[in-house]
Amino acid sequence: MKRTYQPNNRKRAKKHGFFARKITNILNNRRRKGRKKLCN
Repeated sequence: MKRTYQPNNRKRAKKHGFFARKITNILNNRRRKGRKKLCN
């Protein structure tokens, strides 16, 4: 049986990366809060 987690960096970046977060307000909220790191 195949394992469930088949890592793929491109897919991961598309879902959770900087540009994915730019579309919603996540980055602005984190900036307002004063986070050192905005993204993973």
